[in-house]
Amino acid sequence: MAGTLYVVATPLGNLGDLSPRAAETLKRVVAVAAEDTRHSKPLLRHIGSTADLLSFHSHSSDASLHRILQLLAAGSDVAFITDAGTPTVSDPGAALVAAARANGAAVVTVPGPTAVAAALAVSGLAADRYVFLGFLPRKGPERRRLLAQVAASEWTVVVFESPLRVAMLLVDLAEACGAGRQAAVSRELTKVFEETRAGTLSDLADYYAETPARGEVTVVVAGTGHAPRVAPPADAEARARAWLADGMSRRDVADRVAAETGISRNSAYRLVNEL
Repeated sequence: MAGTLYVVATPLGNLGDLSPRAAETLKRVVAVAAEDTRHSKPLLRHIGSTADLLSFHSHSSDASLHRILQLLAAGSDVAFITDAGTPTVSDPGAALVAAARANGAAVVTVPGPTAVAAALAVSGLAADRYVFLGFLPRKGPERRRLLAQVAASEWTVVVFESPLRVAMLLVDLAEACGAGRQAAVSRELTKVFEETRAGTLSDLADYYAETPARGEVTVVVAGTGHAPRVAPPADAEARARAWLADGMSRRDVADRVAAETGISRNSAYRLVNEL
């Protein structure tokens, strides 16, 4: 039978956050596939793991993937870890998980730390629903599109950023969302110099322009609190006018517009009442 691929969450920085189950798994498996073996070697040494350490990252060759799949096919258990936190969350690994499952291996999670949840927990912003966008592109139309998505989001948005670019990200967010939008910037989570600063995007942009960030950075931006208004289909107004002219009540017209065009009832009622 094929072996098991364990997707293991590791500490963001504080080694005390490694769960007993994660430590036991990393000691028991035959091999550990890691995003950066130089970064992961001290962790394995710390817990006394003698597992073979294999490199697997976003630029790994097919040969690296094939080697891991061979181990699994031979019945060996393999753990997959990233530099910090939960693998495949804005990190490589989805291809490995998919390939392992396609080749008959079981895939088991060993959950633990993630910067997304940690930053949300200390942000003071609503976290019952949120959107995670990972690292935004450095420039170009895709960056502008995602900035617009942050600005329009009904829910809290979480993004990762390099400390070297966080000041510029905050400037761009303030321009897209409005200077007064609330946000929080967390850096070095769980480490000695952990810091979370909360305030308006304008205030945070000013602060980090003067005080460059250090360490891993997670930015949390408040949502608008209301659903973005979706423009009705081009002929929705014409249909509504025709039905009103036929003597239908505004409520019936709104219900029919919603049913036949697919827009929400609230949008349909607003459209009819504005005619």
